Amino acid sequence: MQIATVLPKDAGEQRPGVGVSCSTSLIPLLSATRLTGTPSEMAAATLSYDADPDGLWVGSEVLRTYTDDGARRAMTDLRTIIDRCPTVASTGQGVGGSYRFAFATGPRLGDDSVHVSCSMTSGSDVLECDSIVVRIGTTLVVVQEMGNKPGGDTYLIQLAEAALRKYQTTGS
Repeated sequence: MQIATVLPKDAGEQRPGVGVSCSTSLIPLLSATRLTGTPSEMAAATLSYDADPDGLWVGSEVLRTYTDDGARRAMTDLRTIIDRCPTVASTGQGVGGSYRFAFATGPRLGDDSVHVSCSMTSGSDVLECDSIVVRIGTTLVVVQEMGNKPGGDTYLIQLAEAALRKYQTTGS
């Protein structure tokens, strides 16, 4: 497993209200790559694993700590926006495609948790980018798998459970 540190920017107070259109600008919010609210602290790591000779598994883990009820609001906003925008059409570089978001079955972790299923389709190509978001008090632990082939979330639940145990044990 290789680890590289990155810190994705959050969406701040740009909450996904009813007047917000389901455009490609919402894809980071829908995929839980970015979340609403402004965390007081953040830490992130990118994980990669040579799963087999023909495939590379790539994921990330992000911790976001809030001084107020931002973690709870971010979970509510995530559910709201996925309910409103389960499909987003994308265009660019001459190729049309779509992103699909839904809630998948996943483990119940922490005070609240959600498994976000994400798939990107362009022509006959399909990639997945599932996430598990866990709230523990004022902290969110987000584990994502990025751009993997369908069925590539093999390590997602294991990594989410391990990240939660580590956070509960060490606070980091």
